[in-house]
Amino acid sequence: MRYMRETVIAEPAVPPAQGEADHLSLALANSAMAMPGGHTIDLLGTPAQANHWLTERGLAPVDAGMREMCASQLRSLREQIRSLFASRTAGLPALPAAISAINDAMTRVPTAPLLQWDDSTGLYRATPHPTTAIVDHALATLATDAADLLTGPDAQRLTACGSPPCNRYLLRHGRRHWCSTRCGDRARAARAYARRTKPETT
Repeated sequence: MRYMRETVIAEPAVPPAQGEADHLSLALANSAMAMPGGHTIDLLGTPAQANHWLTERGLAPVDAGMREMCASQLRSLREQIRSLFASRTAGLPALPAAISAINDAMTRVPTAPLLQWDDSTGLYRATPHPTTAIVDHALATLATDAADLLTGPDAQRLTACGSPPCNRYLLRHGRRHWCSTRCGDRARAARAYARRTKPETT
């Protein structure tokens, strides 16, 4: 397993959105953040960052040796989960490709060493590459959590942050539609500015 030498940039000081502590899939969906000024933050942007994100949530060891293919799979699952969240919050049908991606991730973890063939020795049984097995297990865990969230009682509380340009999702608590105090303050400031600059009608 290759040891990662890449420097990991610390996660930004953005508080978790309401519900992330209970649903890892919500945290995954929110791992790509749109910030004011057209900036974006991707916590899975590099293999080392993806490894760090999984480690912080107990889904991979520090020295998992994440490679770009594994990080790419994680980012792809994130987009499919975001697609399902967007459909759910907008009251639209879920895209079949997103459903298939979640089902594929949930069922890709083998329960036993799989049967393999080698031309020189014949049949044998073996488990996948350790890093691949770690990533597959993480993907299955995240996909299962997304399926549970979307079909459970918390689905009624799932909503998108109501403070543009933020693109995070949260589980609504009361009337709160913002993922953080920062977004709430920005939304209130925008409304106050709009009231002040609204032309008077005669």
